[in-house]
Amino acid sequence: MTSNDLKRGQIIQLDQAPCVVLDISSQSPSARGGSTLIKTKYRNLLTSQVLEKTFKAGERVDEADFEKRKGQFLYADGDQGVFMELESYEQFEIGDELFGAVKGYLLDGTEVVLGLYQGQAISIEPPMTVELEVIETDPVIKNATAQAQAKDAVLETGLKIQVPAYLATGEKVKVDTREGRFVSRA
Repeated sequence: MTSNDLKRGQIIQLDQAPCVVLDISSQSPSARGGSTLIKTKYRNLLTSQVLEKTFKAGERVDEADFEKRKGQFLYADGDQGVFMELESYEQFEIGDELFGAVKGYLLDGTEVVLGLYQGQAISIEPPMTVELEVIETDPVIKNATAQAQAKDAVLETGLKIQVPAYLATGEKVKVDTREGRFVSRA
């Protein structure tokens, strides 16, 4: 694969690590005979660093040994999450550095997408929205004003979010996992 083939979202191998291309732009030099430059912004999937690199047009770029597979969250074990890859039934223990960001959205049995690099799980993608029960919130506000009001709520996974004033304890809500916000009643 060459630098001309790069696309946003593609996983490539840079500095012995898988990296996802976040942004790409090409720059044509004004001088005659100069070659076009391909500027990329990418995230290292092992360290989460966002870096930039410039390639010459046509320069060889390696694809990473990275694949996405369906998985399932089994249970939390302290600060670690235990996940199972659904094709081979292989289990992965994922530490708090990756698991911590998504554990508030996951109930036992939730399906996820696992990012595997050289046989190791290095990323977890929860579903776009999840349904969780409100276990603690302030009482319902009667005759609330026309203005949208929000109150704090604690969900069954321990996640804290803002919910509309009309929701009560025990109701199920849909939560957007990308932004960690209330979407609707479930």
